[in-house]
Amino acid sequence: MGTIGAGIQFPSKSVKTIVLTGASRGLGRAMALGFAAAGHKVLGCARNKPDLKLGPLHHFQSVDVSSAKAVQTWAARLLGAYGPPDLLVNNAALINKNAPLWQVNPEDFSNVVDVNIKGMFHVIHSFLPAMVAAKRGVIVNFSSGWGRSVDAKVAPYCATKFAVEGLTRALALELPRGMAAIPLNPGVIDTDMLRSCFGGSSKSYEAPELWAKRAVPFILSLGPKHNGQSLSVP
Repeated sequence: MGTIGAGIQFPSKSVKTIVLTGASRGLGRAMALGFAAAGHKVLGCARNKPDLKLGPLHHFQSVDVSSAKAVQTWAARLLGAYGPPDLLVNNAALINKNAPLWQVNPEDFSNVVDVNIKGMFHVIHSFLPAMVAAKRGVIVNFSSGWGRSVDAKVAPYCATKFAVEGLTRALALELPRGMAAIPLNPGVIDTDMLRSCFGGSSKSYEAPELWAKRAVPFILSLGPKHNGQSLSVP
């Protein structure tokens, strides 16, 4: 935990309650460790329960975000125990196996849509009413470079990340003053998802732990002035 937070200058603000999806591996795991190292409360989920032992301040459980009922149950439990989050990070995502669109398995296409778009909607739909009632909070929806440009053999993933951009920017117009919804491109990082596309060449890119040293303070700095802006981790 300390290796991610070591040497980082975090914004000096009170403890935030952070809801984070896709927290079991890759960027989600790195962010969970980074947020915790910065002294914030992390309430995370993933399809498989994240193996993160960060102490009683934090809470992690298994949740399939593609299931509206599962997300509603999870959100009700967290809202009852912790109140509305200060920061809601929709990170959970899948990518299709590399293939031309006409060769993509229909089930694989549906799974990508169900997690990347519907899953993000389910989380927003379950947590945002309490945040709006409190008139505070920031929603960060993870987009991608492939949500602003395209490449061959990843058309389903590109489609969902373009949807993240559009949905988030539209949501930003609906929020009360003092809140923010931001589509965020994390950059190109050596994760399982990237390896599925790039193979061994993914090793030439930054590891999630190094990425988090930049990303965590940046995400924590986001606020109402960034509402509706399509941003990238610097």
